[in-house]
Amino acid sequence: MRKTFKLEDLDCANCAAKMEHSIKKIDGVNDATVSFMTQKLALDADDARFDAILDEVVRVCKKIEPDMVVVH
Repeated sequence: MRKTFKLEDLDCANCAAKMEHSIKKIDGVNDATVSFMTQKLALDADDARFDAILDEVVRVCKKIEPDMVVVH
């Protein structure tokens, strides 16, 4: 399943790159793109566990950029 999410308060291009790298390591993630310019996250992950994977993605992002919000 592939979905796109809006990112609010993503303040740093380097942080976006770190998030993308970390998200791609999560089990069940096929591909992920974090765009600082468009403030969006494109996530392609296992359909059966998509919600659990998304929760893990949000946790990873909060560690890197605590003030950022993933709108879903």
